[in-house]
Amino acid sequence: MEFENIYKTYWDRIFRLCMGFVNDYDVAQDLAQETFIIVWQKLDTFRNESSIGTWIFRIASNNCLRQIEKEKRFPKSELSMNIMEEKQQSFEPQIQFLYQCIAELPETDRIIISLELEDVKQAEIAKIVGLSEANTRVKIHRIKEKLTQKFKENGQ
Repeated sequence: MEFENIYKTYWDRIFRLCMGFVNDYDVAQDLAQETFIIVWQKLDTFRNESSIGTWIFRIASNNCLRQIEKEKRFPKSELSMNIMEEKQQSFEPQIQFLYQCIAELPETDRIIISLELEDVKQAEIAKIVGLSEANTRVKIHRIKEKLTQKFKENGQ
């Protein structure tokens, strides 16, 4: 598959996945861009052992996890938090609240639900996160229940 087609096919999905992780528009843009730089650099090493989408989602997930680790070591300043909040006003309130709820989940749950929201098959999600399909199904169900509960508590 040609890089340009891969980029066009997966950009929006990878960006939304990154948003689910970091809940910050600019950082998500950067992470998605970094993901595609890695894809471009390593495309010739892709061995078709999984679908190209699974491979790209795995790269994006690892990239996001590295970013989260960096943030734990170097917390954001208050100034950047204010800028981030202003940027997110551009999202619809319900979507903004959804990203906020997802960002509060444990890391593995964030990966799982972000991939589920991108309509990645549960078998593929299981491969990406290294769980059995049955365990992945249970986790997805529990995460959806948690998110539904948060929406109810927030009156949405």
